Amino acid sequence: QVQLGESGGGLVQAGGSLRLSCAPSGRTFNNDIMGWFRQGPGKEREFVAAVTWRGGSTHYADSVKGRFTISRDNAKNMVYLQMNSLKPEDTAVYYCAVAINRLGDLDYIPVSEPEYRYWGQGTRVTVSS
Repeated sequence: QVQLGESGGGLVQAGGSLRLSCAPSGRTFNNDIMGWFRQGPGKEREFVAAVTWRGGSTHYADSVKGRFTISRDNAKNMVYLQMNSLKPEDTAVYYCAVAINRLGDLDYIPVSEPEYRYWGQGTRVTVSS
């Protein structure tokens, strides 16, 4: 079965950096989209960033543009989220997720939870001030 294992979370001071990793397995991802979501204390889960597995096209939430970078290494079956200039409001549990692109639309990058089929257990990021 499909499994997504996140790692790399931790405690960091504001302005610092972390790199989250996601190790997906159990599927040939083809036209799938690899996404990162996060859920802060008392908040709903929100979209952070996504990358298409095949072409590497990316999309970011406005709140993280210019600070976060999502990437994937197809050969290693890894997805990364490089987080720089971290702010206290970035504190959240971060989840790796996979959306299935059945139509094969290369421009399709969903940003809502229901559009993602598979989810990891999450890795916690705490940014102190």
